[in-house]
Amino acid sequence: MDVIQAIKERRSINFFEAGREIPDSTLKELLELANLAPSSFNLQPWKVVVVKDPEKKKALRRCAFDQPKVEEASAVLIIIADPMAKEENIERMLDSWQRLGYMSPEMRETYKEMANNLYGTPESEQRRLFAVKNTSLFAMNLMIAAKGLGLETHPMDGFDEECVKREFDIPDDKVIPMLIAVGYLRSGVTLLPRAFRRDVDEFVRYERY
Repeated sequence: MDVIQAIKERRSINFFEAGREIPDSTLKELLELANLAPSSFNLQPWKVVVVKDPEKKKALRRCAFDQPKVEEASAVLIIIADPMAKEENIERMLDSWQRLGYMSPEMRETYKEMANNLYGTPESEQRRLFAVKNTSLFAMNLMIAAKGLGLETHPMDGFDEECVKREFDIPDDKVIPMLIAVGYLRSGVTLLPRAFRRDVDEFVRYERY
């Protein structure tokens, strides 16, 4: 499936084929494709907890306001934005840029200072926004890639973040922008037509608001 077709055909699916597993090789390929998403300074501030175990899915369902798709989907991915990605990844990122010729060694400290100025301190709102914005790019990349691999997805905003952190040992300083249910459309289900979408002219302005 080409990328335009995948974008047009991707839907948020509520009815998954319960009991059908995603092969581990397919799941790994999906995550590798999602990991090609762009991120500011290439800092890649995302982490993922893959939930496949039935008992773990039951626990996650309780955190997600008892939504059935949490248990019915083949897997649910807890998408985590990590405000500490700058500290964790910047040296490796700069090593790569330097090795590949993106920058000279003399520019290394300049780029580090630029990142410090852009993203603020680890506990700042600026840093949380950096992490969430870039992790959302990863999440969208994942959903398009899933469609290309013959999978269906549903990004979920309806959950208790503190409950998810507690049940899955996620540190307090991380942010969970969404859960993504991944699996296969339930046999016999016919999707309704795509719902309301605004016309482009409603939300696009040129040169000024």
